[in-house]
Amino acid sequence: MTPQQHVLVTGGAGYIGSFLTGELLRQGYHVTVVDELLFGGEALLSYLSHPNFHFFQADVWEPRAVRAALRGDWPTPHAVVHLAALAGFPACQAVGRQVAWRYNVEATEHVYAQSLELDIPRFIYISTYSNYGLSETGKRVTEDTILNPQSLYAETKVASERYLLEQRDAPCTPLIFRLATVYGLAPRPRFDMIINQFVWEAFRNHKLVIYQRGYSRSFVHIQDAVRGIMLGLHAPEETIRGEVYNLGTPDGNLTKDEVVKLILKRLPKTLVRYKDITFGGDMRDLTVSFEKIQRQLGFKAQKTVDDGVREVLEAIQQGLIKNPADERYRNARFIVQ
Repeated sequence: MTPQQHVLVTGGAGYIGSFLTGELLRQGYHVTVVDELLFGGEALLSYLSHPNFHFFQADVWEPRAVRAALRGDWPTPHAVVHLAALAGFPACQAVGRQVAWRYNVEATEHVYAQSLELDIPRFIYISTYSNYGLSETGKRVTEDTILNPQSLYAETKVASERYLLEQRDAPCTPLIFRLATVYGLAPRPRFDMIINQFVWEAFRNHKLVIYQRGYSRSFVHIQDAVRGIMLGLHAPEETIRGEVYNLGTPDGNLTKDEVVKLILKRLPKTLVRYKDITFGGDMRDLTVSFEKIQRQLGFKAQKTVDDGVREVLEAIQQGLIKNPADERYRNARFIVQ
């Protein structure tokens, strides 16, 4: 076993983290997951018997959580993938600025500081394209576009990015991925994400109520999101040091109307209603460029939104997911479409 085979994942019991953990194990990595289990730990049950898996329950805000999580008989991790956070503006809005800042900004600083002290060479931070907010010019936003956060959630992500980019010359290499909105199934599914949520609402209620009708969003399948993260683990340090990448696909740049059409193709009896209501939250209306990650890391998505609609609908229809409205599948008690 070499240090390159060990990755520490914070938030590994969550939506993306549980999928990433499985993929790392499949590819032969040793994986340490650190998670407070705010939303339960059932997603990790199938990994517990795996000889390359280690779990440690902790709040990563605690200044020694990462150090305490490491097994003495395993080498220092080659990388930390920092996913632990209150994800989405409803979750952050529900707890308020002080708590959101603690979980999303201070925790990032603490995890990175420990990674640096432990001589972990790579730190991958999962951010969001919400940081761009509203596109005033209508042009595709690139990694160099001025950030315009419209929610507390995006503000915390921007603050964490700023801190990490200030460390770009440190021995622990920071790498930032701004993810598009993720969809698809995982060991811990989420149904407060637009694609998954729309499919469930259309199936259960035979109707959809859509806000911000003409707004354009960007979507990426969870399988492709994890593939992008894996590329970040494999890439040479000189390529990714202090870099920011939009993680998604041009085919995932869709308006809500286009998403609805894909759902109607499979659930044609769904009644669709539109409401012209705006929210003081995560206002996003933009088209994202993914040219940089394609050019520098060779990323190419394998799944489409239509693939995601099909797989989520089949899982619900076949009873594999009994109640997507269950609190376990959401990061907050209220959601906004």
